[in-house]
Amino acid sequence: MTTNGHGMMVRLTIPARAEYITLCRLALTGIARVRDDLSEELLADLKLALTEATSNSVRHAYADDGDGVVEISYELLEDRLVIEVTDEGAGFDPDEADGPPEELSEGGLGIAIIRAIADEVEIKTRPGGKGSQLRFAKALA
Repeated sequence: MTTNGHGMMVRLTIPARAEYITLCRLALTGIARVRDDLSEELLADLKLALTEATSNSVRHAYADDGDGVVEISYELLEDRLVIEVTDEGAGFDPDEADGPPEELSEGGLGIAIIRAIADEVEIKTRPGGKGSQLRFAKALA
């Protein structure tokens, strides 16, 4: 955990395996406890968005080998929480995640769920073209 004078930053790196997604949720719960004004409902929504984001990386980034990692950063600021999920896997076309939910493929509702929960969502290919970066922010004030 680091602080930058404006907030708190926590970084977590997990193996790209489904059983480690719970650790991301637990870290989010701990970070949320720093604030005493965060409702249980908002925390549940944020956990859902985080689960969708990390699940996408675990499921799609490394095909069937599962040898990669997923990096999660949590930045708790005075007025918002910013979460970024990155991987070094195959990546995907961020434009494909922008369609209406009825046009998404099976299992493609994750991005739509994140967009419904978060105030800001940014999806892009990592610099160098290897992997994906999904960043979302939620206002807390």
